[in-house]
Order: sequence, then C-alpha cells, then structure tokens
Amino acid sequence: MTVSPRSKTVNSTVARQSLSGIAVVGRALVTDSTKPATPPARESIRVLLLGDYPIVRSALRLLLERQPAINIVGENTNRAGAVDRASEPPDIILIDVDSSDGPRLDFLPKLLARAEGSRTVILTSSRDSEIHQRLVRLGALGVVPKELPAEMLFKAIEKVNAGEIWMDRSMMAGVLRAISSAKGAHKKDGETQKIAALTKREREIVALFGEGFNSRQAAKRLFVSETTVRHHLTAIFDKLGVSNRFELVFYAYRHGLAKAPR
Repeated sequence: MTVSPRSKTVNSTVARQSLSGIAVVGRALVTDSTKPATPPARESIRVLLLGDYPIVRSALRLLLERQPAINIVGENTNRAGAVDRASEPPDIILIDVDSSDGPRLDFLPKLLARAEGSRTVILTSSRDSEIHQRLVRLGALGVVPKELPAEMLFKAIEKVNAGEIWMDRSMMAGVLRAISSAKGAHKKDGETQKIAALTKREREIVALFGEGFNSRQAAKRLFVSETTVRHHLTAIFDKLGVSNRFELVFYAYRHGLAKAPR
C-alpha cells in the first residue's frame, strides 16, 4: 500500500497535535489545584551564635549562612542577656565554648530561662567526659566536637531543632562512663521507688528513647499519636526527676531501663 506525501503530512500533524494534548494533560495533572506542583518552602531554622571571639563567630556565620535551611538571627558573646538582642526568637542557640581554661557555662541556665522554647547546641574542642556531662546537665541538647566535619554541625542543628538529642558516639560513651563512676552501680531506694512508679507504657517509651527513637518514631512503633508520646514524656520527666531527653536517656542507661551503646 502506498501512502501519499500529503497523507504523511496530515498524519504527522495529527500525531504532533495528539502528543501536544498529552503533554498539556500531563501538566494539568501536576498543577491541579488540589495538589500543588511544588511543595511549600520549609521554614528556616533561626540560629543565634554565641562565642567569646568575634573571629570565630564570623567564621561560623559565613559557614552557616551557606545553608538554605538556616537563618542567622544574631551573634553575641557568651552571656545570659545575649538572646534579648536577637532580631527574632531563636530556634537554636549555637554556643562556641573555648576549653583552654575550661568552659565558662554558668550563664547557660539563665540564658535558657530567657530564651523559652530555644534549644542549645554546644561546639567544643574538649573531649573531657566530665565537661560533657556538665553541659548536658546544664541543658544542652547537642554537643559537637570541633574536629568533626562541618556537615556534622549542620546535622546536629537539624536534629536538635526537630526535638532530638545529638552527641558523637564516642563522646556519649565517655559521658556514660563518667555518670556510672559518679553514681555507682547500685540503685538507691529513692530511685527504685521512682522507677516503680512508671507504668508499663512509660517504661516502653523510656526504652525506645534509649535506643535513639524520637517522638514520631516512638509513636509509630507504639501505634499512638505524637501528642500521646509527649504527654507520657511529661509524666516520665516528673516521676524520674529529669528535665530533658538527654537526662532521661542517661538515667535509663544508668538504671538499666535501656541498653547503653558499646
């Protein structure tokens, strides 16, 4: 069968029109009003930089400002009133600690009291587990050794902002050893009573956090809502006398409620 040149032209034209129609339909499916073509922009993490040395603060600012998810809202020296000068309430307070004479962190509890809702990440060159233990007890939710790559600092900021805790594995092991040495292996009667007051569900949540779960992951594992997990955490904190998730995890390791990492 022979096809005339004119028929070829017509058929080609029809084919182009059909393909054009398919492309338009494809775009319409993507841009349907019920399904946005592009996801909404993720809200940036507001970071306040604190440190005693201007050159270090400037270097951190240059490093962090290259991250699209981070917005620097101010910088200042290490003192409690520094948060009042931030352009916006910070999500994360990143503190550079000079360990040459030991970190001067007496201002930290006052700082956190004035920055309600903010979480603290410490950048330190110290590998002293006693200092790390002190940082945790003062309210730090992340401790980042300065010898780690910059990517680890970004990750720590993101994790802590999401409500998790962040500590280098070797650093955590040192803190656990220091806590164990300070407290001893036996349980005091008071601690035994506190632990006995936990419900079965609360003990399950403590164990999950000891394994590194966050609230969302724990909720998924237990088939409950994140709100329910947070309510349980509030009750657990009150019963055990801990003030944050770091303290809860270490308490769990110390008293056998969770397995400590090796």
